[in-house]
Amino acid sequence: MTTEAMPNSRERLLEAAATLTYRDGVNIGVDALCKAAGVSKRSMYQLFESKGELLAASLEERASGYVTALLPAADDNRPPRERILHVFERAEAQAGEPDFQGCRYLVVQIELKDPGHPASRVAHRVKEDLTAFFRTEAERGGAGDPDLLARQLILVFDGASARAGIKADTRAGLILPTVVALLDAANMR
Repeated sequence: MTTEAMPNSRERLLEAAATLTYRDGVNIGVDALCKAAGVSKRSMYQLFESKGELLAASLEERASGYVTALLPAADDNRPPRERILHVFERAEAQAGEPDFQGCRYLVVQIELKDPGHPASRVAHRVKEDLTAFFRTEAERGGAGDPDLLARQLILVFDGASARAGIKADTRAGLILPTVVALLDAANMR
């Protein structure tokens, strides 16, 4: 492997943070993160102001992929109702993966319990963007109260993700009928 093909220290730290914090939680130690990345603590602190900043950067780096994996393409011309259902179908598929432990953005917010933490702020923004997608689609689909429907949908999304993440339930057979009932009640097209 050439030097150019090897990931740099920053990339290795971001990957280690993503992997270890998702698997073991946000309280993973700096020593463990640095060891997994093959980077000294000194190097880590030269690259990131704190472990919190490293975690925030790791979440930010994965946000685009998270959104792309869930949301329909911008040029997807299906009706709003089907675009919303697409998100839940994708989420259901993700929950079926063997290493699924819930939505990493929700997990971070729950574990940190500090809305001012840099990683919590990134996670909050990502979840707000998903809620905004639901609200926009609800408006386009003629929902009576788009804001309420968006809040209901994110509640179902997060609740289903949390239950699937702790292996207390699967989304199969439960999530889509629940979402359909909400969309029907809101007169969504």
